[in-house]
Amino acid sequence: IKKAVDQALSQAELDAEFLPLDMRKKYNLVLHKKALQDIHFPSKEADFFAARNRLVFEEFFLFTLAMHQMKQNRHQKPSDYILHPGDKVFALLENLPYELTEGQKQAVDEIAADVSSGFVMNRLIQGDVGSGKTIVAQIALLIAVEQGHQGAIMVPTEVLAEQHYETFCEMFDPLQVRVGLLTGSMTAAAKRDMQTQIAAGEIDIVVGTQALIQDKVEYKDLAMIVTDEQHRFGVRQRESFYAKGHTPHMLVMSATPIPRTLAIILYGELDISVIKGLPKGRLPIQNCVVDTGYRPQSYRFIEKEVEKGHQAYVICPMVEESENMEAENVTDYAQTLREEMSTKIRIEVLHGKMKPAQKNEIMERFVSGAIDVLVSTTVIEVGINVPNATVMMVENAERFGLAQLHQLRGRVGRGKDQSYCIMVNASGEEDVGKRLDILNKSNDGFYIASEDLKLRGPGDLFGVRQSGDLEFHLADIFADADILKAVSDEVKKLMDKDPLLEAEENQELKRKMNGYLE
Repeated sequence: IKKAVDQALSQAELDAEFLPLDMRKKYNLVLHKKALQDIHFPSKEADFFAARNRLVFEEFFLFTLAMHQMKQNRHQKPSDYILHPGDKVFALLENLPYELTEGQKQAVDEIAADVSSGFVMNRLIQGDVGSGKTIVAQIALLIAVEQGHQGAIMVPTEVLAEQHYETFCEMFDPLQVRVGLLTGSMTAAAKRDMQTQIAAGEIDIVVGTQALIQDKVEYKDLAMIVTDEQHRFGVRQRESFYAKGHTPHMLVMSATPIPRTLAIILYGELDISVIKGLPKGRLPIQNCVVDTGYRPQSYRFIEKEVEKGHQAYVICPMVEESENMEAENVTDYAQTLREEMSTKIRIEVLHGKMKPAQKNEIMERFVSGAIDVLVSTTVIEVGINVPNATVMMVENAERFGLAQLHQLRGRVGRGKDQSYCIMVNASGEEDVGKRLDILNKSNDGFYIASEDLKLRGPGDLFGVRQSGDLEFHLADIFADADILKAVSDEVKKLMDKDPLLEAEENQELKRKMNGYLE
């Protein structure tokens, strides 16, 4: 690998320097080319940290600059859509089988105020896993549709799109709202048919994946767009989605528990609503951290839950030694379970090396109840809703970041039954046990994220990455929070001085920025 990296570096056309000289001096940043060389082949430890510091700074810098440019394009932009909640919204709220939580009500009120203001809404709904963000999005979409316009919601996976589609149909059919589905794996004929209906205005709300922003998709009158699991969509994708309408309102949802100070920087162009607390009737998940000797009891416990008619997840960590070992690891583990458990229990595997169609098929069977125990890598982490699943068992829990474990745990506890999370600590190390104990004691994602940062500390650069963060290559929004704040100040100064990057000294940065937005 070293040889291949060395060869690649010697042949690559590395970007010219694009950060202004005074900024590099102020923060003691090495040149871009030197940083790329030293991150791979540092001659001493200090060179490595200097290289990482520079690359993290530029990664945050380009991202924050892109955010500012989006903000300039849209902030306080007048909207053609001045919307007010009507009879259908009130009917939907009255017929809900549960009452909205205070956090949900506040988010709905903030959305209603935004969309009636005469300006384009750009709002982030931040809510912990399972806090009930989807119903808030449904209400926002209905506000637009009731006044004769269209709405669209983009989610990161096909399984989630199909789940949302079914839930939306169930909820909106009685209100005569027409819901459509558009995903990449649909046949060409089905896609064409759906695109025709969307363009003709025969679909009120369309649920889909990135297929919603393809060039061929034209909307008749798009007034409300929602993106779910915000961090999985890039800046450019959100811009493409926005461009599908004429001054549409935008709602972004995220389950990543980012402290408010950092969220304000990262989502600079968005107003922020936070939904705290779980929907009424949900029982807090019961957690336990155990060592490997507890495995047989865990298997018995899962069997008992399956006998009661429930389902379970067993998560194996990613195996890094080779690409194929991930599949092997999960398959071997499933085989062990089949030998340990009753033959009546239906056990299946899911891993990242499977083809998308195969993954979808297994997830659909799990959702429908045709699989009792799903042995999987973290591919199941993103918003899949199986209320009947009551046990989450995580093997080698010490290999995961706390925020990632919290996201995984959020796959259970979504129904009315008591749910459980069993975390197996295979390391036997005391400090690892202390870390996992934070999860044992709390189900609050915001608290967990801040405690995780305290424990890892900015120096722990090689810890397991927080899954569900914005996907930077090197930068970590928690561990590198100080750099993020400094970058935010610098971008603001630069934008005040040269908003269009027209100054001679900013030409290289402008070129880099255009490439970044591609």
